[in-house]
Amino acid sequence: MKKSRCLALQLSLIISGIIMAVFIPAQAQAEVSVLPSVLVKIKPSIVAVGTFMTKRSPRAQFLGTGFAVRDGSLVVTNAHVVASAVDTEHKEELAVFYRLADVEKSVLAKLVALDSVHDVAILKLQDAKLPPLTLGKASTVQEGQQYAFTGYPMGMVLGLYPVTHRGIVSAISPNIIPVLSASQITPKLLKNLQQPYNVFQLDATAYPGNSGSPLYNSETGEVVGIVNKVFVQESKESALSKPSGISYAVPVEYIEKLLNEKNLK
Repeated sequence: MKKSRCLALQLSLIISGIIMAVFIPAQAQAEVSVLPSVLVKIKPSIVAVGTFMTKRSPRAQFLGTGFAVRDGSLVVTNAHVVASAVDTEHKEELAVFYRLADVEKSVLAKLVALDSVHDVAILKLQDAKLPPLTLGKASTVQEGQQYAFTGYPMGMVLGLYPVTHRGIVSAISPNIIPVLSASQITPKLLKNLQQPYNVFQLDATAYPGNSGSPLYNSETGEVVGIVNKVFVQESKESALSKPSGISYAVPVEYIEKLLNEKNLK
């Protein structure tokens, strides 16, 4: 009797092991396979943000990444991306660049809202609309969750092909990057100390061109933040040659706040 019970128990454990071996990889595969379908919806909303000048060579100059929201005529990017004054005297204008049906497009844009404290800017496209992304809730973000962001890490050097990176939210922490010495303390850093707010720290590699990229739920595509900076270990140049693998994103609530304050729909 005892022998038969032992055999039954062993058989049960073997069957359970087989089921788990089949189920767990299948479940993991299902989670991974969702992202490709999400990207189909995300990529048409991603643009390169820059300036356009007819008499300049090249006429287009890349500044960062942006993404369409609301009715599709509004593009969100970072304030620092569009902070430098446009040379209106030489007819330089803000513009966005994107690919539609294998054709590269450029559309002029106007800065309609700016929040330099939270590094958010809103552009209005002239006579154009793109598929808008859905803004989610920053309150749903938890440390350890996986997210993705899509943008132009190296600019338009390789053409208008948005690139996607994945990573987890490794920390939700104050918007203050540690400095190695007093010489690295800047007026902007001191301002952040006076007006602190939390940002998402990511264990994903971002590059300067990723500024303005949407951070979104890799399963639903809902935007929860906007990538705005990377942790630089040595110099600005090392952000390309020796990336730290630490990036930061501003929570989506500050995008919503700016849109609502300016009544942008």
